[in-house]
Amino acid sequence: MNRNGPDDATQKGSVDAAAVQAMLAYALRRPRWGGRGVERAREAIAQSRALAARDPEEYTGLLAHSLRTTAGMLLDRSRATEALPMAQEAVALSRGLGGGHLVVSLYRLAEAYEALHHYSDAAEALAEADQIPPGD
Repeated sequence: MNRNGPDDATQKGSVDAAAVQAMLAYALRRPRWGGRGVERAREAIAQSRALAARDPEEYTGLLAHSLRTTAGMLLDRSRATEALPMAQEAVALSRGLGGGHLVVSLYRLAEAYEALHHYSDAAEALAEADQIPPGD
């Protein structure tokens, strides 16, 4: 049975959170020396941005997760300069979410700072993460 309605399920190019998670999972399984994994992760960020623009309350966490994951991939590929802005944005988004989102984002930011030899900035990020109470 064909559906011809205007809902998201039938719109060309529509994506939901599960599709973004699948893109990230695919990206993480790609070899480090190929560029396809990072490209796929960047696509996941773009799709997450579109979802977050449509419903910020529902999808801001997904966008922060996509940014953190891509930053981690870039750090694994010794591309810390590219990873830093993503980690910083993930922290900025996670501040509104608090709790675990903020802690893991701060730890990823610290990794990026350490890779760039900005040890005092990394220490500040880790200290802030340590101040967040468990279960918050």
